[in-house]
Amino acid sequence: MAVVIVAAGSGSRLGADGPKAFVEVEGTALLTHAVCRAVASVDIAYLVVVAPPHHLTEAAGCVAAGIAGVAGPVVDGLVTAVVPGGPERGDSVMAGLAVLPADIEVVLVHDAARALAPAALFDAVVAAVRGGHPAVVPGLPVVDTIKEVDEAGVVRATPVRARLRAVQTPQGFDRAVLDRAHAAAADQATDDAALVERLGLPVLVIPGDLLAHKITTPADLGLAALLLRRGA
Repeated sequence: MAVVIVAAGSGSRLGADGPKAFVEVEGTALLTHAVCRAVASVDIAYLVVVAPPHHLTEAAGCVAAGIAGVAGPVVDGLVTAVVPGGPERGDSVMAGLAVLPADIEVVLVHDAARALAPAALFDAVVAAVRGGHPAVVPGLPVVDTIKEVDEAGVVRATPVRARLRAVQTPQGFDRAVLDRAHAAAADQATDDAALVERLGLPVLVIPGDLLAHKITTPADLGLAALLLRRGA
């Protein structure tokens, strides 16, 4: 099993001077938090971090720090790589997939911005993929009423809230399916599961975790800091 962590995004909405992955929470970079939790999951053999092209050394430092934060034999034999990302998210994921060995069967794609996603969530996603599902995503029930609007801002539909999920990462895939989904992609998607959907294959949603909340704004950073101080 391999984990590809996408960490090539900017930190503009955070008001950061550099890439979001290197913004610190409680003195530790988001990417380091993400790596630490990812490698604490079971069964991981290969970790790839896709970083901004001009920050590869900094990303490698975060990988080393994240691994150092995990004690015991769980990281014995773990192979790591840091590769430059592309202009779009899909390009970055493909860059990560390109360096994986042929014998990798299961791939998890994770966003560094969801830095506090717990190891147990990684394990649950892997278990579902190994259970026979070609694509698995964690998700939480939507608590707000959602409106679909047109270009003028006029409401056109109100989806049934009970059927909606806010999808998170890590997202897990049969490696062959994920490769095929990216190879067939005619344009970009906001997540990898959408590319699998375009192939006509089922995507299973399993229960997500509040700790996997995406860190996008300064308020999100404050929440993450509070959670860490409380032992998350």
